[in-house]
This record gives sequence, structure tokens and C-alpha cells, in this order.
Amino acid sequence: MAEPAAAGDSPTGPLVVLIGPPAAGKTRVGKRVARILDAPFIDTDRVIVAQHGPIPAIFAEHGEAVFRQFEADAVAEALQQRAVVSLGGGAVMTPSVAAALASAPVVLLTINAEAAAERLDPETRPLVREGIGAWVDLVATRMPTYAALAVATWDTSSRPIDRIAEEIVEWTRERARSAGGL
Repeated sequence: MAEPAAAGDSPTGPLVVLIGPPAAGKTRVGKRVARILDAPFIDTDRVIVAQHGPIPAIFAEHGEAVFRQFEADAVAEALQQRAVVSLGGGAVMTPSVAAALASAPVVLLTINAEAAAERLDPETRPLVREGIGAWVDLVATRMPTYAALAVATWDTSSRPIDRIAEEIVEWTRERARSAGGL
């Protein structure tokens, strides 16, 4: 039986927020964490797609700046929910998003370039259409921000996703116990 979902640091806001580069497994891990915690799962990229259409089309028709505004709005809404939240890889680069994450239970999922190359679909990720070299450059630019925001980090390059999800759940529950949340 799942423990109560009240596993974050406060009675409102996200239970855990997953950040990291494209292909790190934020959605896959997040769904598993949410299922174990018996909590809602919010993938902000999917929220954007549902509200505004496919991300590559948004980039092509409106540009990255418009996409980032849609993303900031989706993140702001998601962070008000008692849920497991997965952010798009570049969301943290928007100053308002980074500021909103300052007190959130943020987990960074990392992945090495070799594993990312096997997972990436450049057709669905406009900023890495040029392949793994573009991904490496993108991650190098974002990593300092990821690291500054993260409270904990897991590498998803080769370990089983189910095991990583279980460890994140235990981490989430331990933080809640420490804060008197369970």
C-alpha cells in the first residue's frame, strides 16, 4: 500500500520536481515515482503540447521565445500542484522558472552522451536536430544551472529506471519525515 502523497517539504506545491537534459528519462522516471507515491504526474512538455500543439511546430511557427513563455506558464501552474512534476530540459534556463524552483524538492536526472545518443529523437527535439554534438553543447551550457537547482542527483545512463524511481521515492519520503510531513 502506498504511503500518503504528502511527501514534500510543505503541504502545497510539488512532491518532487525532475529536471535534466533531454533524454535523461524525466518522464519515464516521473511516471513511476508518481505511481509509487499514488500522486498525480505532470509533464510540463505534455501540458504545452495539449494546450498549444507539438513543440517542433511551436518553435517553427512562433520561435523559441514564445515556447519558453508557454513553458514558464505551464511550470508555474504545475508547481502549485501536489504532484510529481517533470520539466522540459530547458525550462530551468528561464529566470522565472529557476527562481520558482529555489525552494522546491528538485532532483536532477543526468545521462551520459553515449546513452543519450541511443534515446534521442532529433525530430521531436528542435534544439538537438544536429545530433549528439548539439546535445553535448546544450548540456554543457545548462549543467551549471541544473546543478545549482538540484537537491539530489541520479544518473540514468545504465541503471534500471524502476530502481532509480524507487530511490527517488525513498529520498522524497525521507525528506518529508525530516520535515515532519509524514
